Amino acid sequence: MKLARFVVAGMAIALTISACGGGGESQTGTGGTASSGGLEKTQLLVGVVPVPSSAPLFIAEKRGFFKEEGLTVKTEIIQAPQAVMPKILNGSMDAFLTSYVSLMAINDSGAAKLKLFQHSQEAAPNVAGVVVAKGSPIKTAADLKGKTIAVNVLKALGQTLTNAHLQEAGLKPEDVKYVPVQFADQLTALSSGKVDAAWLVEPFLTAAKKAGGTQIIDTTSGVTAGVPIDGWGVTEDWLAKNPKTAAAFHRALAKAQQIAGSDRKAIDEVVPTYTQIPADAAAAMTLGTFSMEADKASVQKLADLLHGYGYLKSKVDAAQLFAPVNG
Repeated sequence: MKLARFVVAGMAIALTISACGGGGESQTGTGGTASSGGLEKTQLLVGVVPVPSSAPLFIAEKRGFFKEEGLTVKTEIIQAPQAVMPKILNGSMDAFLTSYVSLMAINDSGAAKLKLFQHSQEAAPNVAGVVVAKGSPIKTAADLKGKTIAVNVLKALGQTLTNAHLQEAGLKPEDVKYVPVQFADQLTALSSGKVDAAWLVEPFLTAAKKAGGTQIIDTTSGVTAGVPIDGWGVTEDWLAKNPKTAAAFHRALAKAQQIAGSDRKAIDEVVPTYTQIPADAAAAMTLGTFSMEADKASVQKLADLLHGYGYLKSKVDAAQLFAPVNG
């Protein structure tokens, strides 16, 4: 597969694994009030990030699961929930894909009270890692002492995961220097010597290896194995106002999530319909695991890491992040 295709795919997948984003681009969407079926709302607007983690929603739409529940779901492309907080807070956007880091950061800031409505994806081996350029003298995590590491966003998932592996190698987070470099620019930064190493996600990770780079840390294995990536978020207010709609929406999403977790082809079929990821790249990229529920211990571990490194002001009780959904 050509490097350019990996880069196009990576520009999309990187949006969801980072902790913040830019403005949203509207695709479609409108609110609505139920006139039958007992649902509080029958028309929903959902913020989707153009990455594989959004696949279950599009599987649900393609297979008629929303229609079966009396729902019409419209979508709006977003980069992260931070970019569309006004719509989320006023209820015009009903649900949205969010990284666990973003959800915890928003709650920590006091901007909103968000709940994780349905888990989407957790990391699998070699979804993200630290890479050095071809011929680099850096061979292990311990060799990174005093070196510069590129991450897509400071004080977010990449820095958090890398810190954990540095500590396992006997280093402190302050033993390295992190600099922000967009995923699309990291291969150039590596080859030019602007940075000594880079934290990359798939499919950039594969592209870097094809270009001769060496992965020295798999940040989604070992001490950070199974780290939760993202899921579908809602506000506490929305849940309170729309309990029947929430239950119907959750039933449809959960059915699609189960399919995503057992049928890779179902994901590959829908990803090119809402992203710029070509079909061949979608079929080749390494994905995380689409499980029905997030492992609460892993979520707590991520929360504790974020707080321990000072990226969250307050400690988080992971059990309180999840929405109670009936039906």
